[in-house]
Amino acid sequence: MTDKRDGLNNPAGISRRSFLSTAAVPLAFQPRQAPPNVVLIVGDDLGYADPGCYGQKDIRTPHVDSLAQAGLRFTQSYAGCTVCAPSRCALMTGRHTGHATVRGNRDPNLALTPEETTVAQIFQKAGYRSGAFGKWSLGTPPDMHALPTRKGFDTFFGYLHQTHAHTYYPEMLWDNEREHYLEENFGGQKGKYSHDLITDRALQFLDQNHDRRFFLYAPFAAMITRLDDSVGKILERLKRYGIERDTLVIFTSDNGPGGLSARQFHSSGPLRGFKRDLYEGGIRVPFIARWPGRIQPGVSDEVFAFWDLLPTVADLVGQPTPAGLDGISVLKALLGKGPAPNGDRHFYWEFHERGFQQAVRWRDWKGIRLKQGAPIELYNLVTDLGERKDLALQEPVIAKKLTGLIETSRTDSPYWPAPASRAGLNSH
Repeated sequence: MTDKRDGLNNPAGISRRSFLSTAAVPLAFQPRQAPPNVVLIVGDDLGYADPGCYGQKDIRTPHVDSLAQAGLRFTQSYAGCTVCAPSRCALMTGRHTGHATVRGNRDPNLALTPEETTVAQIFQKAGYRSGAFGKWSLGTPPDMHALPTRKGFDTFFGYLHQTHAHTYYPEMLWDNEREHYLEENFGGQKGKYSHDLITDRALQFLDQNHDRRFFLYAPFAAMITRLDDSVGKILERLKRYGIERDTLVIFTSDNGPGGLSARQFHSSGPLRGFKRDLYEGGIRVPFIARWPGRIQPGVSDEVFAFWDLLPTVADLVGQPTPAGLDGISVLKALLGKGPAPNGDRHFYWEFHERGFQQAVRWRDWKGIRLKQGAPIELYNLVTDLGERKDLALQEPVIAKKLTGLIETSRTDSPYWPAPASRAGLNSH
């Protein structure tokens, strides 16, 4: 069976509707009584079609593929943005790039505010032990309030901002709130590969906390095969401690693929565009969820985005959802208990590093505006997954609606002004 929205062969042969009907059996899930451990693995620049289970033919990803086989593979999951820092901000805070504090990569030192609540703080309030290992991108000294250890994580090891993470053999990594020097890499040497050190720390966290509720956030930045190996090590450690059935494992990516290799390996699959594009290839990402006995294996075409994670986590662990978020809980969709309560909501993105670009999705329609004042491009993602046929002239009513959504889905920010804001178009 082929899922038209996926553009790939459905290895399980299950559409969302048939999946929901087969998943109608009770799953014995009672989130208030037995919330799970949560492992959240976020690949860096991992394209929609980079894992084998999403169509990759040239790079082997056996551990990610096994995760998908045992879990639920989503075909319409969206990152927070088309570059890393704003995408991770949306993931952590539940706000899309029209309202987030961090809306771009151009200032690696821009930090979360003291008032913003993160996913980790939700877990912390629920009594979880939380650890982050990899790339943070949401605050560096002197903004001490925005360090991971001040935003809900009991421990952190890795890079604080994305520019630092461009180096696989850094002279220093952050260990909680202090600098951890790697003398083996001094003077341009390549003695210690950062990803291996970060993976080791993540495994140590599991060793130390396997007998209590934990949240492990692993925002990795590494080659695909190395990433897959690390996924395998984490899954093996869960199995070793006998806590697989008590642990929800989520695997995704922060944005679309970048670099020349993305074209060589067809990393975007049937989608148009790459990292730094607001076409689907830049923002639609792999998303796999496995929770044995709770999540039935299959494929789902439910639509959701990174900013839905925080309210979903709050729902999962029985904590109140902070006010003023863009996301909603999609826990029912995650568990196969019904569609996400999307109603008539829309999804919004903006990107500041190529001028000012905006995109919106409403139902099956996608609108993109490449610069302020320009008419939008309009695509039907069901009939045109590759976004090749602009229907703005043929569908003027839909084009007008999506233009209105683009113009009213943001609040201005002194750090991220929009050219049209001076004309009063971007009030909210």
